[in-house]
Amino acid sequence: MSWIIRLIKGVVIALGFILPGVSGGVLAAILGIYERMLSFLAHIRRNFKADFLYFLPVGIGGILGIGLLSRPLEFLLAHYQVIVLWGFAGAIVGSLPALWQEAESRSKRDKVDWTWLIGTFVISLIILYTLPYIFGTLPANFATFILAGALIALGVLVPGLSPSNLLLILGLYSPMLTGFKNFDLVNVFLPIAIGGILAMLLFAKTMEHLLETQHSRVFHFILGIVAASTVLILVPNHQSAESISYAGSGVLTFVLAAIFTVLGLWLGLWMSRLEERYK
Repeated sequence: MSWIIRLIKGVVIALGFILPGVSGGVLAAILGIYERMLSFLAHIRRNFKADFLYFLPVGIGGILGIGLLSRPLEFLLAHYQVIVLWGFAGAIVGSLPALWQEAESRSKRDKVDWTWLIGTFVISLIILYTLPYIFGTLPANFATFILAGALIALGVLVPGLSPSNLLLILGLYSPMLTGFKNFDLVNVFLPIAIGGILAMLLFAKTMEHLLETQHSRVFHFILGIVAASTVLILVPNHQSAESISYAGSGVLTFVLAAIFTVLGLWLGLWMSRLEERYK
């Protein structure tokens, strides 16, 4: 049963790889495996066998989740983009209270924390919104999918960072989703795996050190990124072909978007409470 539960957790964490505005790291934290995962990646030789066997079903679940969820997600985003993205935003907002509480779990919130939070929010808004104007979109090839893998890994290592948002902005999201849907092992899965493994090995120790020594600052930084990315997935950006578009949306669309936002909010709050119960 424990193996099956970890497999299901892997499927859920896969949502953070492919859903805009959703962080695999946040989902891993919500499901209670983030700290052990970070410790494993930062000290891969220590307790390698036990940790490898523990995370094996998580990895299998992640691959299954990516392959199985990409097809319906592609369909939903193509036909019900506004409703789906507002539902995602609600789920993210529902997870914010848990992150807010975690940010103050080791030390009282001070002026520096507020500076980190507000500064990160404002700077993230500006950078993420203007990226398409500065860099345009990237061609989808082996090299750029290595970059995509590195961004996905950072989304796991840094709770709150959504790689899908960045991939949308860079124009790599739809080609990646198509590759996942078709189980393109050589041209999509392989370079993404290479980029992900390299990024995890390079940054896991740094992230672990920062959480040990600057826990409050890191989580206020994360809160700023989460808030900014949540706002931006709901704001049209005409320079990005994959940005949300409200063209043709009627009253029914906005009513359904409001309903799914509330459902998403409830889901985020429920998952946060579930994490707290089983910590």
